[in-house]
Amino acid sequence: MNEKYIYIFVMWAATYFVRVLPFTLLRKPIKNQFFQSFLHYVPYVTLAVMTFPAIIKGTQSIYSGSLAFVVGIILSLKGFSLFNVAIACCVSVFILEMFI
Repeated sequence: MNEKYIYIFVMWAATYFVRVLPFTLLRKPIKNQFFQSFLHYVPYVTLAVMTFPAIIKGTQSIYSGSLAFVVGIILSLKGFSLFNVAIACCVSVFILEMFI
């Protein structure tokens, strides 16, 4: 059997079982408050873990990526929309990359 088909099968099995096992193992609603709050934040943490390295390493310099991250945090905390935060981050990276 070709090696790439084995990889595809392993990836399929991992994805399938991660999605199916909670439905088969957990029949009753979760009543534990700690576990509920833990599961509530899992999607946000997963998104942050995937996004943060891309922000820092997606530019030519780690400094411009870090500046974009700081600008994004500040503007999002001030209540700006996602589109405005993204534009401001892109502009900050562009300007800093011109000087480095």
